[in-house]
Amino acid sequence: MMTNPGNRITQGQFSFLPDLTDAQITAQIKWALKHGWAVSVEYTDDPHPRNTYWEMFGNPMFDLKDPAGILMEINNCRKTFPHHYIRVMAFNSTRGGESPAMSFIVNRPKKEPGYRLIREERDGRSMGYTIEPYATDKPEGERYS
Repeated sequence: MMTNPGNRITQGQFSFLPDLTDAQITAQIKWALKHGWAVSVEYTDDPHPRNTYWEMFGNPMFDLKDPAGILMEINNCRKTFPHHYIRVMAFNSTRGGESPAMSFIVNRPKKEPGYRLIREERDGRSMGYTIEPYATDKPEGERYS
C-alpha cells in the first residue's frame, strides 16, 4: 500500500492528508491563537527538506487574535504566489524563545515534480546520498508554472 499517493511533499503536520479546506485551516489557526502562539505565513518554490527558512509573507502576526485576518493573509499570499508552496507557522514564545509549535502547508503547485536521489561512493566503502529537487532544474519563477 502506498502511503503517499501522488508523491506529495510531506512537511509539517497534516502532510499525508488531503489539502485542508479554509474552514479546517481556520480551526487550526483558532487552536494556535487559543494557546497564545504567534502565527506567520511563509512561501517557497524550493521545499527541500533542509530548506527550513522559507520567505515570509508580511510580518509575523504577534498581536492578531482573529483567525479571519490570518486567513486573509493566506489568501493574499495564494493570489501573489499561486504556484508556490505556502505554509502557516505558529510559534510558541512561552519559554523565552521562538520555537515552532505548528507548521502545515496550505497551498501547493498543481504538479509536484519530486526529488532525485544521487548516490556517491566515498572512501572506505562508504556511500553518500544527496537529495536534489527536480524543480530546481528550471530557474526560479518558472519551476511550477
